[in-house]
Amino acid sequence: MVSKTEKKLFTPVKIGAITLQHRVVLPAMSRLRAHWPSAVPSDLMRDYYSQRASDGGLIIVEANAVSPSARAYHTAPGIYIEEQVESWKRITDAVHAKGGTIFIQFSHAGRATSTKLIGIDPVAPSVDPSYWANKSVVVSAPEGFILPSPHRALDVAGIREIVEQFRAAAKNAKRAGFDGIEILAGNAHLVEQFLHDGSNKREDSYGGSFDNRERFLIEILEAVTTVWSADRVGVRISPSSVFAAMGDSDPHALYGHLAERLNDFSLAYLHIIEPRISGADTVAEGQGPVAALHLGQIFRGMVIAAGGFSPESAEATVTSGVASLIAFGRHFTSNPDLPHRIEHDLPLTPHDRSTFYAFDARGYTDFPPYAGEAA
Repeated sequence: MVSKTEKKLFTPVKIGAITLQHRVVLPAMSRLRAHWPSAVPSDLMRDYYSQRASDGGLIIVEANAVSPSARAYHTAPGIYIEEQVESWKRITDAVHAKGGTIFIQFSHAGRATSTKLIGIDPVAPSVDPSYWANKSVVVSAPEGFILPSPHRALDVAGIREIVEQFRAAAKNAKRAGFDGIEILAGNAHLVEQFLHDGSNKREDSYGGSFDNRERFLIEILEAVTTVWSADRVGVRISPSSVFAAMGDSDPHALYGHLAERLNDFSLAYLHIIEPRISGADTVAEGQGPVAALHLGQIFRGMVIAAGGFSPESAEATVTSGVASLIAFGRHFTSNPDLPHRIEHDLPLTPHDRSTFYAFDARGYTDFPPYAGEAA
């Protein structure tokens, strides 16, 4: 058995204002167990996050809509009404009771939603009729997976309104007891839609150049850092991802430019999803952490790498300095005590993909901690 002190994954690390005791991170994963239509987090979610809390470890809770019109998924949570804040407070209290640190991820679906979820037409940087005709893009709705609804282009007033929704969400997150916040700038949501020239055809100050396409994210960061110090704010990106019909003509240059701009904020971390993962699927088996390697040489802060890591490749990645922390998504779904198992070389329980996006305890809170002799 390998002891804790022999593994880099289990050495302390400081992200912004917070010192963690290990580098195994539970990233934001939409598991769709909130109440519908209120988007209030459920008691089942409290059990789930509490099970996965570890002394000195970081949990980043799933994407939270910043307004009713920002919702991307049926039974996903929000952070825009008092009942949601109160329910999240019960969850943060449960995680803190186990010695964990807990951040919340903010999102806006943009075009990746349906009028059946939000009651109005979805919005986007610009209109792309081919998007809602793309049968490979689907949205989780009360009746099941459906095609996204036709969207409209945001005007500048609409952009500013959404920026203010992120600011309001930041205030709510502080009242809910979170330790920090993460802005979702990937996974085909609105911020990424502004970043990519495949989805952003604007000709004003929010389109065209890298600076212009990054402006929406920069304005969101400027807004939320009036509420939280920047050392308690992270950003999550998915460079080179083509998930949900996304794509940019030069992602290598775009994300290099963005990483340099983010240095201006002294953020807690940059959370990078490797391009070998698309959505919940591995699309480039055996590929190394290429995005973290590239952007970690530009971003002058802590890097969390995510996407397709094994315990062995995670240890190698932090030991080499390519990333400072590693996020495990699928492994955490079926191993509530994942840090303990990795630290002590215990076997991992296989995940159950059929229960990733469901509505009850099955495949969610019914995976037990390790019960073998070594525990």
